[in-house]
Amino acid sequence: MQFDWSFFTWDIFSNYVLKGLYFSVYLTVIATLGGILFGTLLAMMRLSGSKWLEIPATIYVNGMRSIPLVMVILWFFLLVPLIIGRSVGTEVSAIITFVAFEAAYFSEIMRAGIQSISRGQVYAGRALGMTYGQNMRLVILPQAFRNMLPVLLTQTIILFQDTSLVYAIGAYDMLKGFETAGKNFGRPIEAYVGAAVVYFIICYSLSWVVKRLHQKIAIIR
Repeated sequence: MQFDWSFFTWDIFSNYVLKGLYFSVYLTVIATLGGILFGTLLAMMRLSGSKWLEIPATIYVNGMRSIPLVMVILWFFLLVPLIIGRSVGTEVSAIITFVAFEAAYFSEIMRAGIQSISRGQVYAGRALGMTYGQNMRLVILPQAFRNMLPVLLTQTIILFQDTSLVYAIGAYDMLKGFETAGKNFGRPIEAYVGAAVVYFIICYSLSWVVKRLHQKIAIIR
């Protein structure tokens, strides 16, 4: 079977792929923001010095990082309806799962960023009478975010690639859009090649931006 270049038309992209692309980007943004928020809280719990906070956070982070994402997606999608008695839908299930899963990875990034800040600044904040929360919010976290920004963005790129795993529960992401178009027109090879090219263009472009940003941050330092 010959490769059909005529498959790649704007109609295919607008009717099948664009809707999935919107959801993939939306899922990436929500999971990144939620992952950073909860990941920062987990990192602060692990560095708090209190075993009541450190142990649960450590168990959660190590547990999530030891399980494949696709298994977490399937577990949540299949088990939660049994627990609460009703389905939450594929999109909501994907969003909650990705936020919960990515929080563990962003937690480790934030923990490394916090630990990269000189302990002298922590002691200076304490000497000024700041509480642990005030010291983190006003002194440590702003610097940690700047140091870890390239790594956070790199993790976001990986997260965008991982959104393709929602096919396991039938959510309509970009890959699902290409797959649907390939089935409808009898061109599965062209569809998967097109999906690979689009993923490559988006991820390579974002990687280039991250590289430039890392160079600027290095100059500021």
